[in-house]
Amino acid sequence: MPQDMPPTGGYEPVQYKRNLPARGFRPATYLIMVGAICTYGFWRVGQGIREQNELAREKMWSRIHLIPMLQAEEDRDQVRRHLADKARERELLGAETKVYHSDRFVRPTFAVTPNEVTK
Repeated sequence: MPQDMPPTGGYEPVQYKRNLPARGFRPATYLIMVGAICTYGFWRVGQGIREQNELAREKMWSRIHLIPMLQAEEDRDQVRRHLADKARERELLGAETKVYHSDRFVRPTFAVTPNEVTK
């Protein structure tokens, strides 16, 4: 029986490396895409911070501009309370009494007291 011999020209080289197809993009492409996404995100965060600062500044200035009106309202309320107290005092005592020994106006302070004392 004749022995099998290699083919003329020899056998093909043995493939020992993995032959997997490359899937997706190159790593540098992914790195550039992630960098672009992060840059856009940080840019949007910066815009948001700038907008929040602008809103806070607008809120502060609106409150500053409202202070005179709120102060005038408080003054009107103080005058109304003062005149009501004087009228009540005149009604109860029959005459107006002076607490201070001067004609200078002293801004009254009002304290809220409970109606009932709880123990």
